[in-house]
Amino acid sequence: MKLSSFGNKFTSESGILSLMDDLGNALAGDQDMIMMGGGNPGHIPEVETIFKQRLERITENPKEFRHLIGVYDPPQGEVEFLENLAKLLNKEFNWNISPRNIALSNGSQSGFFMLFNMFAGKFDDGSHKQIQLPLAPEYIGYADAGLSRDFFTAGHPQIDLLDEHSFKYRVDFNDISITEKTGAICVSRPTNPTGNVITDEELHKLDQLARQHQIPLLIDSAYGTPFPNLIFTEANPLWNDNCVVSMSLSKLGLPAARTGIIIANEEIINALSSINAIVNLSTGSFGAVLTQDLVRSGDIINISRDLIRPYYQQKVYQTIEWFEQAMGNQTPYFIHKPEGAMFLWLWFKDLPITSLELYERLKDRGVLVVSGHYFFPGIEEDWRHKQECIRVTYSQSEDKVRTGVEIIAEEVQRAYSHG
Repeated sequence: MKLSSFGNKFTSESGILSLMDDLGNALAGDQDMIMMGGGNPGHIPEVETIFKQRLERITENPKEFRHLIGVYDPPQGEVEFLENLAKLLNKEFNWNISPRNIALSNGSQSGFFMLFNMFAGKFDDGSHKQIQLPLAPEYIGYADAGLSRDFFTAGHPQIDLLDEHSFKYRVDFNDISITEKTGAICVSRPTNPTGNVITDEELHKLDQLARQHQIPLLIDSAYGTPFPNLIFTEANPLWNDNCVVSMSLSKLGLPAARTGIIIANEEIINALSSINAIVNLSTGSFGAVLTQDLVRSGDIINISRDLIRPYYQQKVYQTIEWFEQAMGNQTPYFIHKPEGAMFLWLWFKDLPITSLELYERLKDRGVLVVSGHYFFPGIEEDWRHKQECIRVTYSQSEDKVRTGVEIIAEEVQRAYSHG
């Protein structure tokens, strides 16, 4: 079958395709895999009960039920949800936005696909622009979202060693080059895969840099505030008419609802709505209708603060304790300071094998992680650090996570001892 350039690009091997294939095959297979690779949120009983009760109320109301399953929403998204969300964000953050500043997408992934290709790629004047990532590692789903090649450029992070086994990435502004080829700056906060939360100072410097060069700053807040609020450190949100802030209902516990949220100036929102109409016809209603009451009342913030964030905070510190016990003091490992999201980022300095080889060995033993080399879009050179890291998620049950940690430690120690 002969495919177009578009077809060839989006059917070739990619990190996000490999990740989702692994997850699907593992769930469908006979082997009882320990899933420490994907980004599926944990199943929090108290939160699922809230959604179940809300769904029951919807099914008992003919008008709401019909809206849930049988009505096309406008390309911008469900109208009442946009109104309630604007009120909530104004109340919480004093952002002074209206429903005209918000659009929904069928998941954050499709939202960023539209945004990236609005601001980068080939332009009508023949120029080609790129998305600047302030630092990599960054989200695996960005890497192949551009319609053209050579789509990203990224800065190398400054690596600060915090103690014997922990470190933190910081933005190295000396390694960021904004030129006429830069279409936008994009950063996730908290960052998937590392759990890094760039500081308020770093974020404001990026905002100033974007304004200076008259390009937008895209802030991916899929794990951030106000929901699901998976931030374990001090961090204030930022929005202005030059920022594009993305949120999501997925990590709230609704990944199947595929509801992304984009907050931007009206010109950008109008453009997104036009693309939505062509690509998707309409955005899905499920997530917006299901969470409507929670947004209207503000309970979505209470749930995030009182149920979701504590759940992950407890799990992350417990998982780190298990790694410390399993690794011991002889293994040269570092864990990125867990400041948010639902992952641990492990760095094995001078690892004798590649992270992809480590991934394969762990997969053979029934543990799925993600090789770190997928998370460096925009850094093309053979930087050894890219081959020394893995991402693990700790959202599964405690017994499986602890077993997975012990197997990871065994394989890492074997690699250092025997290669």
